[in-house]
Amino acid sequence: MLRRLYDWTMSLAATRHAERALAGVSFVESSFFPIPPDVLLIPMVLSDRSKWIRYAVICTVASVLGAMLGYAIGAFLFDLIGQPILELYNAQDSFARIQAWYDTWGGWGVLFAAITPFPYKVLTIFSGFTGLDLVTFVVVSIIGRGFRFFLVTWLLNRFGEPIRTFIERHLGLLFTVFMVLLVGGFVAIRYVF
Repeated sequence: MLRRLYDWTMSLAATRHAERALAGVSFVESSFFPIPPDVLLIPMVLSDRSKWIRYAVICTVASVLGAMLGYAIGAFLFDLIGQPILELYNAQDSFARIQAWYDTWGGWGVLFAAITPFPYKVLTIFSGFTGLDLVTFVVVSIIGRGFRFFLVTWLLNRFGEPIRTFIERHLGLLFTVFMVLLVGGFVAIRYVF
């Protein structure tokens, strides 16, 4: 089933509705859809490199709006779904400790998921679930998703088809290394200086 979803998403890149499809996939991927927008984004940029900024903006805006839907799912469906699960496993205390940690460090988690291939939708829903500050959530989402999509489209514009293979093969590793360096730099600044 996942392969059919992937093939269907790829086929949208060749249609006259490609930009709307890109926005739609970017939106739903941030809250529940399993296929990342890169599947559409990469062939679209390679077919018309002059639109790389436009495509990055479409992905970023739609993805952040979709993230807000994920946040709402976590915030408003908790009583219906989350609370009974916590009670079933007698995990209210554990959840409270995780929530306290997430209130302090959750923005970093959202940034990590927004940039890396980690399933962003998981943290958008969890952010609403734990009540992460909405302004922090939106700002970090804009920064993270913007960075991710602008970097991918810029690389595709600059290097073309050879970078496509490189990005697809090493995307997770590249973004994870970047995030480790970024977070490590902030931790070093906080505790060393």
